[in-house]
Amino acid sequence: MVIRSASQDHTGKAAYRYEGAALHKHWARLHQGDREPWPDEPAITRNARQHAVFGTQVAAAGGSRSYAAGLQDAWRKFHAGNFAAAIADGTALGALGAVVANKAAAVDSLYSKQKEAVLLQELDAAVKRGDAAVKLLPDHANAHYTLALALGRYSQRITILRALAEGLAGRVRTHLERALILEPHHAEAQVALGLYHAEIIHKLGALAAGLTYGASREQAIGHFKSALEAAPDSPIIHLEYANGLSLLDAAGHQKQIRHLYEQAAACEPVDAMESLDAERARRGAP
Repeated sequence: MVIRSASQDHTGKAAYRYEGAALHKHWARLHQGDREPWPDEPAITRNARQHAVFGTQVAAAGGSRSYAAGLQDAWRKFHAGNFAAAIADGTALGALGAVVANKAAAVDSLYSKQKEAVLLQELDAAVKRGDAAVKLLPDHANAHYTLALALGRYSQRITILRALAEGLAGRVRTHLERALILEPHHAEAQVALGLYHAEIIHKLGALAAGLTYGASREQAIGHFKSALEAAPDSPIIHLEYANGLSLLDAAGHQKQIRHLYEQAAACEPVDAMESLDAERARRGAP
């Protein structure tokens, strides 16, 4: 069961804690959406042997056992809603730590009350971490996914003209598609790719989006459906599916959008991120 502490996360709600063996016990459900492999000592050792530069990061952390323990603790902080600590601890660990750090930065950028300039700086740092991580661990799906996530969140906070001029949309798509090649059942990458298509169509129109970026309504819907099949218990999947439909045709999908918001709100959260997402669905349900 979920362990709640008396401490609070940055939202003021009781934090979710997974102490000791509880993290491993609940890992599959906690990572239903991103399918991050359990970061134990053998997994760290395999990655260190396959990727020499990452191996030096593991050695600097005191070896595979120490690295694995530090990474698990960073994930505990993420799931508890202590995103600032997850960013700091993940960053210190290097490539695999960048995965938890970047996911924390992406969530924090949605819910934090920090000034816009601070959030942009945080996301810029996440992009830099992500770029370094995919170079060191090119076969790790979530290195690509969390880089795309950081790029996407950054793009949403600047003008569309600037984002297009800097080629951010293309980079987002490239890394999401790479994540799905490496992990076809990655629900969060599926829904993010659906949103990519929906946002491009919404901003440029269907014709220009199709001709310039190969974006289409059919591909967006297909990715949304695949995401929901892969992670039916995840609030963010229902929520982003609804948001994508709103971008494509809010009036035409009004009933389905409302139903998806209701499903998101009804999900039983297992960590701080899901709690925030479910609450956002309750507040924003049409």
